[in-house]
Amino acid sequence: MVACQTPAAWSQTDPPTPLPYILATRAPDATITPTPFQPDPGTRPTATITPDTPPTPTPSPAPTATATVSPLAPTQTAPPPSDSAIATPNFWGNVWEDYPLPLVYPASTQIPLPVGMLSQPAGQINILLLGSDQRPYSGGFRTDTIILVTLNPNLGTVNLTSFPRDLYVYIPGWTMQRINTAMARGGYHTLGMTMAYNFGVYPDHYIMVNFSNFVSIVNSLGGIDVEVGQPFSDQRTGYGWFYVPAGTFHMDGDTALWYIRSRYTSSDIDRLRRAQEVIQAIAYRLLSFDAIVRAPDLYELYQESVTTDLTLGDVLGLLPVATTLINSNQINRYVIGYGPVYDWIEPYTGAMVLLPNRYAVMAIMRQALNVP
Repeated sequence: MVACQTPAAWSQTDPPTPLPYILATRAPDATITPTPFQPDPGTRPTATITPDTPPTPTPSPAPTATATVSPLAPTQTAPPPSDSAIATPNFWGNVWEDYPLPLVYPASTQIPLPVGMLSQPAGQINILLLGSDQRPYSGGFRTDTIILVTLNPNLGTVNLTSFPRDLYVYIPGWTMQRINTAMARGGYHTLGMTMAYNFGVYPDHYIMVNFSNFVSIVNSLGGIDVEVGQPFSDQRTGYGWFYVPAGTFHMDGDTALWYIRSRYTSSDIDRLRRAQEVIQAIAYRLLSFDAIVRAPDLYELYQESVTTDLTLGDVLGLLPVATTLINSNQINRYVIGYGPVYDWIEPYTGAMVLLPNRYAVMAIMRQALNVP
């Protein structure tokens, strides 16, 4: 049996009462000043901001519109955490000054200050799985599937955390925007900073595949057996209405892609659950090929289909741990869904987005990241 820990807020439909937190706004003189609301002390472990003595940030000059985002030169001078609980290595993103300034200040909302990096158990590894809609010979794309995989060898667990594509967050160095635009805006470092700024974690690695290559990968495995949690039906090109019953269902690449992308009869939040089911099925299928022995061949086969910062050496080092954990069936699934987020219409563009309730979101992140 697969352990499934989906927050109770999954099924809520009424938007929560937003809780106060510190916001950074643009003053008339174009300097950054904080509005002194009471922050959530649990989400900013190293912050020193108090309502009585608002800080006076001294950000570096704003980049020009043609500037590219370069790796941060962190301002933090604090010593690294203890071995028993460490933040993401080589990245300090606890305060506003640790991030590049926005190129565009939002007209209809304010920019929240960073939540602060969460301390995590030693030896824990975070890998961000991304599915993009990039098409051949097209420069623009969005990452419509975003799943954080957290491997913890000491606890013997694998945690999957899904983020909706329309989540409206601050993208460092740009502006408030949907999270699925961050990768295309500035590459993985911009998306990593976005995760750190809004969720307290800068993933150690990432793997991105576009949808056409996803189909090829699933087909190269001979299809996958997906454990479908709920019966599902929706329109499918060439089939009319297509139905998938609950239980084990074998899918080829086209069916798996349809299953994780369809949303006419459900919602973007339900897509997150279905994507997790498919990712889990792919992992089990890879293990059935004795992935540890065949890792060099598989890496060679997929390196032209997948964009990643993982080297073959990284893969060989991670596979024994991943194999043990996935075979243990201790796979816990989380989602940033309704309750932690709620519908909001952007006044100037009329776009429907999902606005996070930061307190509720960070409560999920602490569980998913095994925060001590």
